[in-house]
Amino acid sequence: MSNASLRESSNEMPAASQDRPQDQPQDRPQDRPQDRPKDRRELAPGGDRPAADAEMARVLGTVPFRMALDGSGAGIAHWKHEPLHDVVQPMNHHVIMAYNGSVQRMERRSGRSIAIGTFRPGVVIIIPEGSSSRWDIPKPVDVLQLYLPQTTLRRVADEAEAGSTAELLERTAHPDPVTSRLLLSAADVLEGNEALDTLFRQQLMDLLATRLLAAHTGSPNVITPARGGLAPKTLLRAIERLRSDSDADVSLAALAAEAGLSRFHFCRAFKDSTGLSPHAWLRQHRLEQAMNMLRDTDTPVVSIAAALGYSSQTAFAAAFRKLTGESPSDWRRRVR
Repeated sequence: MSNASLRESSNEMPAASQDRPQDQPQDRPQDRPQDRPKDRRELAPGGDRPAADAEMARVLGTVPFRMALDGSGAGIAHWKHEPLHDVVQPMNHHVIMAYNGSVQRMERRSGRSIAIGTFRPGVVIIIPEGSSSRWDIPKPVDVLQLYLPQTTLRRVADEAEAGSTAELLERTAHPDPVTSRLLLSAADVLEGNEALDTLFRQQLMDLLATRLLAAHTGSPNVITPARGGLAPKTLLRAIERLRSDSDADVSLAALAAEAGLSRFHFCRAFKDSTGLSPHAWLRQHRLEQAMNMLRDTDTPVVSIAAALGYSSQTAFAAAFRKLTGESPSDWRRRVR
């Protein structure tokens, strides 16, 4: 199974704005040369760039409310942070953000150009890999961030037969409710279960990469996924792997490899066959396992949580309540 990490603390979620660059780039009197970020074209050497989660922790001066990353630092983070007045240095991932907080104005300065926008729900912010900007955000922020490697963007473009991978555009509070809604969904789906969170993170990254290629590059790609489900034997093998109670790798990469398909095409074919994405199917299966154990055994809830791969009884109870409307203990008492 991929080496993923999930961490929780306690905070809340962000908002975004429309791109409104000034007609004339401005150099304000209070700007000091050392406060100005490099122009996007002046990229730091790739080997010198920090991982996105490390740079965000430095700039925001806090820990994420929740984070699920793989070994390369790619993944999803939910931050709740105070006002920001600092330079974000070049990073080795593309950073895509969705804001879910109160409306507020902000400024983003790259070199001598200034973009002024309004953070509000339904907008996205994109910091392309290697770019640097100074941010001035006057109020607290609640934001979901995706850390996307260029290698993932290139792989998805190849698998979707989208042609060349154009450079991602820098976006400042750019209206895109589709991308925003997809990314904000991570706040409600990450559950503290490594198998489920890994599968969800991989699906979401591929889906968002597809969306970025279609809407946020210099030459947008038209992506038309092939239709048609998995062959019956291939579907059976995938379901057997997902049902496995052993340490079988249920990552999207492993499922796709066993089916002889790319991740991009496997996800779509699996959903065509079952009506559910691999993550949604596994989530439903884990819920059924939990219900069977609660109804038919006296196993303590904490032991059921551990057996199903949850990081804690609290994480399991929250996930169970989200799907059933009841705590595991209340559900057990009611059905017995």
